[in-house]
Amino acid sequence: MKIRRLVTLFATLIAVTTDAQTPSSSPATKGETNANETQIRELYNRWAKAFHAHDVDAIMSIYAPGDALIAYDIVPPLQYLGNAAYRKDYETLLAQYDGPIEIEYRDLRIVAGDDVAFIHALERISGTFKNGQKSDIWIRATSGLRKIKGKWLIVHDHISAPVDLESGKAVLDLKP
Repeated sequence: MKIRRLVTLFATLIAVTTDAQTPSSSPATKGETNANETQIRELYNRWAKAFHAHDVDAIMSIYAPGDALIAYDIVPPLQYLGNAAYRKDYETLLAQYDGPIEIEYRDLRIVAGDDVAFIHALERISGTFKNGQKSDIWIRATSGLRKIKGKWLIVHDHISAPVDLESGKAVLDLKP
């Protein structure tokens, strides 16, 4: 059942991308598309502010509830199934930092239809770990969103980093 949902979401995202490339075939008007893109950009700004403040409730408020969420994060396990599992991942991450965590987006691109959208961006996360070590990495972020009860929510997160194939290790010192 979950695989069927992913296949359906992927097919929908492809359709949205195709519609976005052909303006005359898109059911959303330019004003509606801009409004959707603005709402999604605001959602990511709220997420960055919540991350800065270590506010896990505010972070999770932008994600779909229950089992509607599937996430692939930069850390194990291979996938997080459901909002509760991903919340634990965020709680673990936030607990490692002392003080604010800064978020910066580069090349944030949003493709939005009436009720399905996706984004991709380079995302910088910087801050100080509890042991005093500074953290400053760039990762790649791709997310699928759905408008649920009139509100944009993330239903799929995919976070990644390039890998050095010879060493098998993530390359975390790259900059855009």
